[in-house]
Amino acid sequence: MMSPAQVTPANRRRKLFALLGAAIGVSALGYLGYWHFIGSRYVSTDNAYTAAELATVTPAVTGIVRTVGVVDTQAVKKGDALVVIDETDARLAITQAEAELGRAERKVRGYHATDKGLSAAVRARAADEARMQAQIVSAQTEFDRTKLDLDRREALERNGAVSGEELSNARAAFASAKASLAAARAAVARAESARGEAVGSLNANKVLIENTTVETNPEVLLARAKLDQARIDFDRTVLRAPFDGVVAKRQVQTGQRVKPGDILMSVVPMDAVHVDANFKEVQLDKVRIGQPVKLTSDLHGDSVEYHGRVTGLAGGSGSAFAMIPAQNATGNWIKVVQRLPVRIEIDASQLKAHPLSVGLSMAVDIDTRPPVEGKGLPARKG
Repeated sequence: MMSPAQVTPANRRRKLFALLGAAIGVSALGYLGYWHFIGSRYVSTDNAYTAAELATVTPAVTGIVRTVGVVDTQAVKKGDALVVIDETDARLAITQAEAELGRAERKVRGYHATDKGLSAAVRARAADEARMQAQIVSAQTEFDRTKLDLDRREALERNGAVSGEELSNARAAFASAKASLAAARAAVARAESARGEAVGSLNANKVLIENTTVETNPEVLLARAKLDQARIDFDRTVLRAPFDGVVAKRQVQTGQRVKPGDILMSVVPMDAVHVDANFKEVQLDKVRIGQPVKLTSDLHGDSVEYHGRVTGLAGGSGSAFAMIPAQNATGNWIKVVQRLPVRIEIDASQLKAHPLSVGLSMAVDIDTRPPVEGKGLPARKG
């Protein structure tokens, strides 16, 4: 064994190189192990933010706001009254619609009663026409008789066998019979016209009630629909929370006149927050829907770890949907790595234990191994 005095500089260098080689080897093995077990499996980003499907509260009717029952940051339950609009106009609309429905029902009942009356009138006009036809037969018979009598007397008058008075009476009787026949024919024409008019009125009335009852008549159905709409508008004077959440961006005050489409406030579903993680395009080769995700928030720090799953990949990058898209077809083009939003659903039980607001920063790690069949997040209620 060499003493310290016998250790030469060359031996010392060899020992140092051996230690350096060993350190490099250990580091390489450590990096390879990290890459095999972690680095090749996970993709990460801190360009991620919480988001939610907000509910925008807007009125469906026009009116004056009577009361506003909530303020910003207030927690609400599904069905809680948020805004109450004065219902005076809505009550009057219901009363008017009820009156219109009653009038429509009476009007349709009148159609049915008129149908019976018009049917009787048609029968009466038909009887009148038959009577007039009989009168024509009688008038025609009288006309033929008086004409024959006149012809006979005119033939005898040439021989002097008939007095002038008899001839005059025969001519008068013939003229009277001719006039009676014309009157009878005119009466038949009037009776036919009256019967046709009655039949037309009956047919027109039948169109209004054909294959319907009072309840199923279109006029009654229309009036009832207007009444239903009036009642719905009355119910809409109270704007309620669509789900459990927190009120945000309240923009309505008592006494304000609002109309359909006005944005009054938003409701944020705190138990349905998800994360939009913006990954670089070079990181997404192995990302698939269903893969598990670990998340931490700047709000709670690394002490609280959330778990979730990838539920969707955006159809385009942020620049593709920008108000002014990038014009890459130019001579001064510089390649910029794009980011694609990835939607991540968080375990609902963890959200309940550690709530997150919308817009908070998150750190995301996606395990890119193929998702295990049958494993996933619990289904959300509602």
